Amino acid sequence: MTSYEERISYRERDRERDEDARLKSAVSRRRSPFREERSTRKRSRSRSFSPPRRRPSPNIGWPYSEWRPPRPLEESANVPFAESAAKKKEENPLLMRTGGAYIPPARLRMMQEQITDKNSEAYQRLSWEALKKSINGLVNKINVSNIANIVREIFQENIIRGRGLMGRSIVTAQAASPTFTHVYAVLVAIVNTKFPQIGELIIKRVIVNFKKGYRRNDKNLCMASANFLAHLVNQQVVHELIALEILTLLLENPTDDSVEVAIGFLKECGLKLSQVAPKGMHGVYDSLRGILNNSKLDVRVQYMIEVMFAIRKDGFKEHPIIIEQLDLVEEDDQITHFVTIEEQCDPEDSLNVFKFDPDYQANEDKYKQIRDDVLGGGGSDSDEGSSGGEVDSDDEEDEATKAVLVV
Repeated sequence: MTSYEERISYRERDRERDEDARLKSAVSRRRSPFREERSTRKRSRSRSFSPPRRRPSPNIGWPYSEWRPPRPLEESANVPFAESAAKKKEENPLLMRTGGAYIPPARLRMMQEQITDKNSEAYQRLSWEALKKSINGLVNKINVSNIANIVREIFQENIIRGRGLMGRSIVTAQAASPTFTHVYAVLVAIVNTKFPQIGELIIKRVIVNFKKGYRRNDKNLCMASANFLAHLVNQQVVHELIALEILTLLLENPTDDSVEVAIGFLKECGLKLSQVAPKGMHGVYDSLRGILNNSKLDVRVQYMIEVMFAIRKDGFKEHPIIIEQLDLVEEDDQITHFVTIEEQCDPEDSLNVFKFDPDYQANEDKYKQIRDDVLGGGGSDSDEGSSGGEVDSDDEEDEATKAVLVV
């Protein structure tokens, strides 16, 4: 029989031996010695059988299927995918819809030269794309200094056929660059003297955008459309009654945004309205005074109303009706459209889309005669005004403001 002390020593010796063995095994497996060892039973349960991964052969598809020999080149042409790809390449690109796709000008001219029949749909589609690119480019680069030359170049294009494109381009450019609103308004005024239907179409689209922004509480869209209408009122393209209707609508249920839009609108056309409708303007100013005294608006909006009264007191010195460089249209030549904000306006969005014209060549010849009458017989020499150096501004104004031509 061993004593109690001997049994304790045996146990400590066995424990030290087991600890040394565990440390050696942990070092050999590069694991932390303090990590608990999982039981073999749990480890066997957690494992699931998985077959060894094999790299698929290049001749076998994925997932694995029966091996098939590769097709020869002659037979591969009979595959439906290859047939569809070859068919797409063989299709005539002139008959495909371009729907805004970019075509380089050199390729566009080459494609037009390849077509002999000018009444064909392919030729009309290419002419439509060229017309759209030309109008967008001219509208985007217009400014105060080059407006006379740009107007002549615009009249070189068939804007009767592309009136929808021109209206969309002007409205989009004005919404993107509100600082050039007065320039776009002059452009509309000049075109309106020759083609009133284009001016009416642009007015209707601007009114539709204003209503859309008002319903959606979109302050930016509402303000841009209102400012455009204000400058069109200054140019006498649209009657001043619509300006009073807009001010009444914005101030009927005043909010911070509606009062801000009304103040911006009033700054642009307040002087013109004071001359043509003084009684209506007195009512507008009384409404602003009541809003300032009774309503609980933001301090910033209240300050804007006070600034508006100060501008009125100074006589709109910093906000003239038309600046001197853009006074290009005579009052006798201008056509004023009477449109109200309550009536339903048709924007005629179908004019933005290409349509086949069976009498295309005859209509083009008619527009050439109209263009020669508008430009005074100088339709073919579009570069004369810019190649001669300095041109007299009075002559440019006379060319831009001829007698009214209703088409």
